[in-house]
Amino acid sequence: MQQWRTYRRVQIAHEICNYIQYHAPMAKEKTVYVCSDCGGNSPKWLGKCPACNAWNTLIESVADNPSAVKNRFASLAKTAEIATLGEIDAVDMARIPTGHEELDRVLGGGMVEGGVVLIGGDPGIGKSTLLLQALDSLQRSGQHTLYVTGEESGAQVALRARRLGLDGSQVKVLAEIQLEKILATLESTRPDIAVIDSIQTVYSDQLSSAPGSVAQVRECAAHLTRAAKASGVSIVLVGHVTKEGALAGPRVLEHMVDTVLYFEGDTHSSFRLVRAIKNRFGAVNEIGVFAMTEKGLKGVSNPSAIFLSQHAEPVPGSCVMVTLEGTRPLLVEIQALVDSGGPSPRRLSVGLDRDRLAMLLAVLHRHAGVACMDQDVFVNAVGGVRISEPAADLAVLLAITSSLRGKPLPKGFFAFGEVGLAGEVRPAPRGQERLREAAKLGFSVALVPKANAPKKAIEGLTVHAVERVEQAMELVRSLG
Repeated sequence: MQQWRTYRRVQIAHEICNYIQYHAPMAKEKTVYVCSDCGGNSPKWLGKCPACNAWNTLIESVADNPSAVKNRFASLAKTAEIATLGEIDAVDMARIPTGHEELDRVLGGGMVEGGVVLIGGDPGIGKSTLLLQALDSLQRSGQHTLYVTGEESGAQVALRARRLGLDGSQVKVLAEIQLEKILATLESTRPDIAVIDSIQTVYSDQLSSAPGSVAQVRECAAHLTRAAKASGVSIVLVGHVTKEGALAGPRVLEHMVDTVLYFEGDTHSSFRLVRAIKNRFGAVNEIGVFAMTEKGLKGVSNPSAIFLSQHAEPVPGSCVMVTLEGTRPLLVEIQALVDSGGPSPRRLSVGLDRDRLAMLLAVLHRHAGVACMDQDVFVNAVGGVRISEPAADLAVLLAITSSLRGKPLPKGFFAFGEVGLAGEVRPAPRGQERLREAAKLGFSVALVPKANAPKKAIEGLTVHAVERVEQAMELVRSLG
């Protein structure tokens, strides 16, 4: 009897354990909130990120198991010894031309061995098209290339290549999104240049979060960057952009790479701009200008023609200026429209800083006696170009005054110079190059700061130098 009771207790205990095992609720996965801007973590949702103070950027994601991802960079880490700068052998980075002059200009001369480039832009603007053309040119010049696509199949990439006229292209294509397989392919094939299109589609088995999440993007980019530095392969990462036009993913993604390029332009227009925001191997804010054709993107050798409107005769409210984009001087037309406004006149600008426009209107009123207090003022930089340098100040004031008076500026006229709050006209950097570029394109009359006046006359160009805003306005009235 005692043995039967013992047996029965053991049987009941087994039944209870089985019931708990199959019917008890599973443990809930631990979640954390990750900032989409900086990648910082928070155990609970907050309106403002505690790391970077950005609002509404915390996104819920599954916490990674520390034991599963421990030492995941151990295979990439290499021991290093301390050395002085004088002992380190340093040589200039060799450039690999891509076959596209405008792209090479933005990159600082071409691709660099072991360099990592991040290129972003709106969907359909031409990122994949340009990179496929560049890879084909590099392959034809003897470079080993690899195109890793995570958004298209190999057949789709081949169809696009045929539409671009790249028949018989020998560019190797890999349709894969798993990071470990991509790294294994890079190790086995040893390409010179590889394109990852796009980084938001790549995922690592080491993490449980979905592809495109902050953790996956940061982790995959870190692995690819370390692989590029270790093997010497040049890697181009294609990145998505947010609604605001910034690169999607954490901001640390831009700090990891060597070069950051942005594709700009309207998808309804045939022209595209590629701007360098960061470049460890070249000039920053350099731009490349491309035209979209049936055979893909073609470089524009004379981009100033894009930013100048073709007026048969001078029109009121238009003034041409010479701006610097990296090392390249560009002629851009500034247009202004001054119209009678209501009780709350508007100040709108496209391609120029709106706050600086308000400041220039105050300077124009105080020092030149031109009042626009009851007028709507609209200012636009033609061609969709963005001008951030203050050298556009003088051209903006002249365009506004021309529109207000209803009188056009002389034919072949251009101006540049920074305007201060005291009404002084300050010099612009590299003024001689600006003057020579305008003279080369047929402009004949220039209004520039006195410090930018050339010591030696430029053939076919009449230069008027001024020190104050009021002098510039009196000079323009005499010319008109």
